[in-house]
Amino acid sequence: MTGAVRLLLHSLKRSRTLVLTTGLLLAAFQVVLILVARSMYRSGAFAQLANMLPPFVRALFGPSLVSFMSFSGIVCVAYIEVAVIGALVAISIALATIPVSEIETGFIDLILSRPLARHWIVTRTIVVLALSVSVLVSMMMAGAWIGLETLAPRDAPWPSAKLIESLGLNLDLLAISWGGVAMALGSVSRRRRVPSGIAGLLALTAYLLDYTGRMWKPAESIAWLSPFRYYTPFDLVMGGPLPVKNLMVLAGIAATGFAAAYVLFSRRDISR
Repeated sequence: MTGAVRLLLHSLKRSRTLVLTTGLLLAAFQVVLILVARSMYRSGAFAQLANMLPPFVRALFGPSLVSFMSFSGIVCVAYIEVAVIGALVAISIALATIPVSEIETGFIDLILSRPLARHWIVTRTIVVLALSVSVLVSMMMAGAWIGLETLAPRDAPWPSAKLIESLGLNLDLLAISWGGVAMALGSVSRRRRVPSGIAGLLALTAYLLDYTGRMWKPAESIAWLSPFRYYTPFDLVMGGPLPVKNLMVLAGIAATGFAAAYVLFSRRDISR
């Protein structure tokens, strides 16, 4: 077994508890949403709830409100829930800054005492990041399908497999793109809290920028800078296709961050 493979397995082992625990929580949340949707569907509460909303709320969300005030819409709420999106972005940032943590703790000295090229440290981090985020999103999707098969009313309008897959893919790339940003920042940092804090602040700023751009036209001219602009769960739930442009932009952000990490990490002084 090569040193690169040993390093990868070591990193996966260290992150498995966080990833699996979070994945189970996300899957459980999906099941709870299906229970809520089943209760509302059987009581006919969807129409009543839509009528109770203030006119300005209906005007703000437009046709998407009708789509979400349905059994299928409630099942998909997890993909627009800020806490879920924030958790995935936070875990992505944490995994992307593993090399900084290894420098801070001195573990990097043990790693490089073996005949291992520096680029394997970055490659290992990319694999751990992409695999872990994909596992989290897959567990959330699995929770939805298990819940639908076991708990959902057979006459209720289920979300299609294509819709769930599109939402999952879009969310997966969004989280990985922020991992790319954090990895680029971490490649020039000596303390893990620095790139993690900056990436987290950038994510919050970008989210607020996208939110403002959707409500205030003057902000639309710069809202395209936010990666969240290319995550469109509302449009998907309304029946729209998943734009290839969105996937390409998010993948491009991630690839740019990874490429910068390769270059900067290979040239930096890794002594503490």
